[in-house]
Amino acid sequence: MATHLQGSQPIVPPAVQPVAGSLRKVEPKRLSLSLLIALVVGSMIGSGIFSLPQNMAASAGAGAILIGWLITGVGMLSLALVYQTLSNRQPALDNGVFAYARALGGEYLSFNSAWGYWISAWIGNVSYLVILFAALSYFFPVFGEGNNKAAIAGASVVLWALHWMILRGLRTAARANALTTVAKIVPLLLFIGLVIAAFQRETFTVDFWGSPALGSTLDQVKSTMLVTVWVFIGIEGANVFSARAAERANVGRATVIGFVITLLLLISVSLLSLGVLKQPELAALKNPSMAGVLQAAAGPWGAVLISIGLIVSVGGALLAWTLLAAESVFTPAKEKVMPVSLGVENTQGAPANALWLTNGCIQLFLLLTLYSSATYLALISLATSMILLPYLFSGLYALKLTWKGDTYAGHRGLQLRDMAIAAVATLYCMWLLYAAGPKYMLLSALLYAPGSLIYLGTLRARQGQALSGPETGLLIIIWAAAAYAGWMLWSGTLTL
Repeated sequence: MATHLQGSQPIVPPAVQPVAGSLRKVEPKRLSLSLLIALVVGSMIGSGIFSLPQNMAASAGAGAILIGWLITGVGMLSLALVYQTLSNRQPALDNGVFAYARALGGEYLSFNSAWGYWISAWIGNVSYLVILFAALSYFFPVFGEGNNKAAIAGASVVLWALHWMILRGLRTAARANALTTVAKIVPLLLFIGLVIAAFQRETFTVDFWGSPALGSTLDQVKSTMLVTVWVFIGIEGANVFSARAAERANVGRATVIGFVITLLLLISVSLLSLGVLKQPELAALKNPSMAGVLQAAAGPWGAVLISIGLIVSVGGALLAWTLLAAESVFTPAKEKVMPVSLGVENTQGAPANALWLTNGCIQLFLLLTLYSSATYLALISLATSMILLPYLFSGLYALKLTWKGDTYAGHRGLQLRDMAIAAVATLYCMWLLYAAGPKYMLLSALLYAPGSLIYLGTLRARQGQALSGPETGLLIIIWAAAAYAGWMLWSGTLTL
């Protein structure tokens, strides 16, 4: 029987190991390069690209959008290269958003990184389900805007169908994700081809730097940041599943290949649309705005095509992000940084308890959308802000690793190159925190704060361990920000 390497330790699958007093059979950890690429692309290409023309044009002109894409392209490329470098140089660290924060600043920092990533993932899935049924309302008007009773009932059925599929095994779910990833790219390529044919240079250059009502160029660029980051969230997908990769080197390759594919698609959709409709016309479109653009370029059938493409795309993204969300708490639980019950797998090797918790939270939040006026864009902005700190921790750890040079003996040139990339990624993440503004950072604190109670309970379960001094300081900062945010919400000076 063949063995597979995880770092330098041989793993012989399938083995029978005891968990919580029972026996389970562990599924072989064999996600191939193609499946890892599909996880990266599938998690990045969801609903965001279909709403991208309107979301970008809502508060920025063509010139500012170009600058925004330049900043995002450089920043996200540097982040992709950081994940590739860390995966190759630290192969023993599984689930990067957790493990890199742990290596950077200890267990409480790593808990917060995993906690923020997990919340970002399932809040993002709520927004996916809402826009999925908003798209279905094109064919079935009973679903309205995607958050009425009929839509929530339908979304609940979809949610638990995906839950059942993943419980049957991660590899089965990963194959299904690969198929939907291919299916979602086809209408995107058709859209790009038709919009190129309809592109008008004069339309693209009208009010190139935006009308005065949009504000300064800097304000316009800042307004695009959370949108562009949202459509790139998932770039770390292969890294989260590093422990399940057939070959460790494929993790970094999948990250970079997936990034390049997605970047080309996103820039094409965003910029080419500005040559079909002017910025004010794009800003006024109903989402998914790609439908309005293609209708203007090719006729009414274009809206039908995009609506079908969106349904397929969001279905695939839901699957990919449900996998990522469950995995993001499963690995910390195995390391006893989160409740150990979340580290239990079923007989098919799926993280069953983590999956139940994740989908239970999604179901609860779906019900809350019936009584909340929060918009799709507000949900994705909140989900994006929650993931900014995990990204920053990864960049800082790469900077720390390259500065110390522990894995670069005799390769000074390579060390300096990787240090420069890590510095760019770190600065980009700091810029994103600035661009997000205090509103979403304060709202994020409200979601980070309850996690500390879970972490303190986990410490007590480990024979009375306590927070260190720096960790106590971090906890106080989080709770102070959360208390301030709570007061602002109560007084009406802060809203979602």
